[in-house]
Amino acid sequence: MDKLLTQFLAVADAGSLSGAATALFITQPTLSFNMNKLEEVVGAPLFERSSRGMTLTRYGETLYENARLMRRLYDNTLNAIADQKRGSERGMSIGSGYSWWTMFLRDMVVDYQREFPKAPVQVSLGNQLRLMDQMLSGDISMFLAHEIDGLSGAIGTDFVPLTRVYNAFFVREGHVLLGAPQSLSEIDSYPIVISSLAESRHERFFDPSRRRTRVETVFDRTSVAFRTNSLAACVDYALATDAVLVHTHVLRDHFRERGLVEVVQKDEPRRAVTGIYVLRERRGEARVEELIERITTACHAVLPPWEPAE
Repeated sequence: MDKLLTQFLAVADAGSLSGAATALFITQPTLSFNMNKLEEVVGAPLFERSSRGMTLTRYGETLYENARLMRRLYDNTLNAIADQKRGSERGMSIGSGYSWWTMFLRDMVVDYQREFPKAPVQVSLGNQLRLMDQMLSGDISMFLAHEIDGLSGAIGTDFVPLTRVYNAFFVREGHVLLGAPQSLSEIDSYPIVISSLAESRHERFFDPSRRRTRVETVFDRTSVAFRTNSLAACVDYALATDAVLVHTHVLRDHFRERGLVEVVQKDEPRRAVTGIYVLRERRGEARVEELIERITTACHAVLPPWEPAE
């Protein structure tokens, strides 16, 4: 892939010349010269420069999304050739939230490798924005997660709905909230714990017209007392404090074994759709469609199928 575009992506991801130069093992003056050269070639400013770093202009965002697409296509081509050389065309690289790995994906992966023992499998566990970043970078081919509200259509993804779930609240045994059904305001009066990190580089995934709302609710929610990308650490924190762990209800039995109990809510919880995110450009590929079908079958063996809301 073109050197200038590779360097441009590094600067955009790092948010600064110094951070990108360190990652690329080149000097900062060289990188600055190359970015100025790229802006001359494009004929438009790509970055807004300030004392806080570098952010993309609207021209830069357009180049960023297309450059990532070019890198994916290039990397996928090299990976496909490497798979052919190894005789491992049945390899799998997917992402998932913790709930879906525990509920059904783990067993599906084991069955898959029994069927194709030479096929390499890569599974990335984490929150949906980090998994989206990995899919757009070509590290995984698809991932399972909640539907992302406000996602920009320019990203070029398809969402395959699988089932409906709701966010439940879990606390240690003996917690005051377990005495009776609780309202959301009563639950929110306690510190919140979530297994999702707020990473500013992911803000670009959202529709600019709705970005401010998403930033305030996803990235800057002040009531969250503890964030981590480790679910085990979230459980440990909730067990040791009066904090409330927010997570999908499907893991209630798993959390119960660890000593966390679901809080009964006064009102009917709002359900969200969970499904598979995949790049639109890869729809129709035989291996991709087969994997979607395998995941769908495994999910519906343990969770009710998705139905459109009335």
